[in-house]
Amino acid sequence: MPTTSQKVTPMLWFDGQAEDAARLYVSIFEDAELGAISRQSDGVPLVVEFSLAGQRFTALNGGPTYTFTPAISFVVDCDTQEEVDRYWDKLSEGGDPEAQQCGWLTDRFGVSWQIVPRQLSEYMSDPDAEKAGRTMQAMLQMKKLDIEGLRRAHDGQ
Repeated sequence: MPTTSQKVTPMLWFDGQAEDAARLYVSIFEDAELGAISRQSDGVPLVVEFSLAGQRFTALNGGPTYTFTPAISFVVDCDTQEEVDRYWDKLSEGGDPEAQQCGWLTDRFGVSWQIVPRQLSEYMSDPDAEKAGRTMQAMLQMKKLDIEGLRRAHDGQ
């Protein structure tokens, strides 16, 4: 795993699924790498290091004491609808379908992700409040974000 000057590394607390989660995430993202795995004496992973698109993470098998909430999520910026579809489909597989709205999903480990087309920021920050408002209303009706649908709403079509 490349060494960087990254000062802050997210630590994700799992209940026995740290290695499975890290392996899944590394299989989904380009420029991803599984790093060191520290194992307990019985061979069970305790700490798993990995990186996604240059961002280092640490996964810990800390037990059932804590669970993930949507209060913390990871935003994945996407350039194309194909990219939105790929990340959405792979990360939402086995996750909570009730936790899907406005580009937000919860994966099968309980981690929240936002799969967001880069165009959304442009449309939402448009100085024309009507265009931005139409975009917001369209987004609120979507689970997986649809770039063309957002564009049509923004443009008033």
